[in-house]
Amino acid sequence: MSEIVWTPDKDRKRLSQMQKFIDWLNATTKHQFESWEDLYNWSITELDKFWWECSRYLQIKWHNAPRQAYIPGPSGTFTGVKWFPNATLNYAENLLTGENDKQQIESYVEGQHLATRSIQELRDEVAHVASYMESIGIVKGDVVFGILSNTYHSIVAMLASSTLGAVWSSCSPDFGAQGILDRMLSVKARCIFVTPAYRYNSKHYNCLPTIDKVLQKLDPIPVVAISLFNEETPSSYRSYDSIIADPSYKRPLKFKSLEFFDPLFIMFSSGTTGKAKCIVHSVGGTLIQHKKEHVLHTDLDSKDKLLYFSTCAWMMWNWQVSALASGSNIVTYDGSPTQNSGGSIWNLVADTKVTVFGTSPKFISVGMNAGYNLKGCKFPALKTLLSTGSPLLPRHYDWVYTNVKRDLHLASISGGTDIISCFMLGNPLLPVYRGKIQAPGLGMAIEAWNQHGKAVYEEKGELVCVKPFVSAPTHFLDDQNAEKINAAYFNYFERKDQSVWRHGDYISIAPNGNIVVYGRSDATLNPGGVRIGTAEIYRCVEALDEIDDSLASSLPNKDGDEDVILFIKTAHNLDESLKQKIRAAIKNDLSPRHSPKLILRVREIPYTRSGKKVEIAINKVIRGEAIENLTALENPEAIEEFRRAITGHLAGD
Repeated sequence: MSEIVWTPDKDRKRLSQMQKFIDWLNATTKHQFESWEDLYNWSITELDKFWWECSRYLQIKWHNAPRQAYIPGPSGTFTGVKWFPNATLNYAENLLTGENDKQQIESYVEGQHLATRSIQELRDEVAHVASYMESIGIVKGDVVFGILSNTYHSIVAMLASSTLGAVWSSCSPDFGAQGILDRMLSVKARCIFVTPAYRYNSKHYNCLPTIDKVLQKLDPIPVVAISLFNEETPSSYRSYDSIIADPSYKRPLKFKSLEFFDPLFIMFSSGTTGKAKCIVHSVGGTLIQHKKEHVLHTDLDSKDKLLYFSTCAWMMWNWQVSALASGSNIVTYDGSPTQNSGGSIWNLVADTKVTVFGTSPKFISVGMNAGYNLKGCKFPALKTLLSTGSPLLPRHYDWVYTNVKRDLHLASISGGTDIISCFMLGNPLLPVYRGKIQAPGLGMAIEAWNQHGKAVYEEKGELVCVKPFVSAPTHFLDDQNAEKINAAYFNYFERKDQSVWRHGDYISIAPNGNIVVYGRSDATLNPGGVRIGTAEIYRCVEALDEIDDSLASSLPNKDGDEDVILFIKTAHNLDESLKQKIRAAIKNDLSPRHSPKLILRVREIPYTRSGKKVEIAINKVIRGEAIENLTALENPEAIEEFRRAITGHLAGD
């Protein structure tokens, strides 16, 4: 078992919302929970009771209050489940009408403080923008699309659409024209909010030529421009500032009453091997799942300030915005996360007294590889560091506890766009083990299954969820007979009755509930018939001082097997001694079967915009297959280098 690197003290556990939830259940129900394990087991066996009590404790605001939380589908399937039947509510109302009158959003763009908005100012702007949307005919079920930077304006636009029962979908302004167009044609948006320009890594980028290309391919549609740097708004656009200043749009804030399963967000899969799938998430499922994760697992309340580095193209943007429902304050940042080796973000965390900071392993690696020193940066307010996007490696834990802060809840969290939330995440009652995710989420009945569909423990297997959960997507767009959604989650095992969700991650579960994620199971390597999670190789290789980053793949060989190929990013010469050092480390730490047949040096490892290594696309590249969609990548130019590297090897260079 890995070593314990942090343990919450008695006061932190006693005062945590998770413990208060247990105490509240013990005082108000017939249950007597003595431990977290008792609570978790109850949450996955008594779904109706758990989610009912959860909604009460979290103080979900209803228009029409429910009488029960859960009605199972036929034979326990995901299809046909009814959550909070006959209840109505509004997502935006739950975020905007809390009891923390001092709540606020601070917005920063690279190099400057953009604005701070109090909760009352936020309500006023949401009311103005919602009134404008009504004036152009936006009604319940219409789609409003954002091509936006991560500022308070994007939060206003999303919440305004939500007050009306409209559906929000968005991407970031650095997307190419085709990537934006594919998404907009899929969702059939009725109104667009755009950022005419953004700043990234000290450079100014004009988005208008890209947006004009998109608009030329669409029927005429209202466009609202949110100018961040005093750009002139094109005459065919409506400026955001003019809407806020127009007294004709001033009206009391109203909230449309919506069914629990009415659509709230349309999210997009990463789309690295083809057009992105359009995943529809519900009003109620998103709200209650996010609030459970914020309040109980992250321990957020009105004293907290959350900064989760994200863009409007990633589900963590939606997740952060939902923290308003917990009373938490929010800090948004738009720009390069790696500027000054990440120092700009760390300084912002310190200066704004952020208490909960969310990031990714890639961001932590940048500081590690650059030798960035945080010793002069103090974080007295910081209590929790969250990380997601890819597996957090043991060396990341070491760096955080050595360089950031010893008394810090480091919580690796894992889920995805598919569920707009987490399957496993942090827990304020439990110790943190080096390299491990602490626990499954309440109400999330996860298991690791082998290829025969049997649960395994302390062995690697497919991440499955064996019982329905509230934040499962309601459907995919343009998915006749649910063929796409079934293929994505339910058709992997022989059991094809939609009773088990297969997520596509490769994990192991320890007896104490700790979880290790080994990477995407559809990117798993299989030399000699032995399945290898790519994250296992990264854990080993990236622990070497010479290696900055890596990506593992495989190539079929003439014997009908496959050879492991390792691409590395290093500032050192890739000579034979370094290759031997890499192979020796892999053989000693893992096994000889993990040892790469070929080690190639590249300048950059390709990542998606949400910080995930692009493994599946690289698998296609080295097999000579085409990649249909490069707009989903943060650094698409890296793909061609991989193609050249493998082509040169096969040609005998």
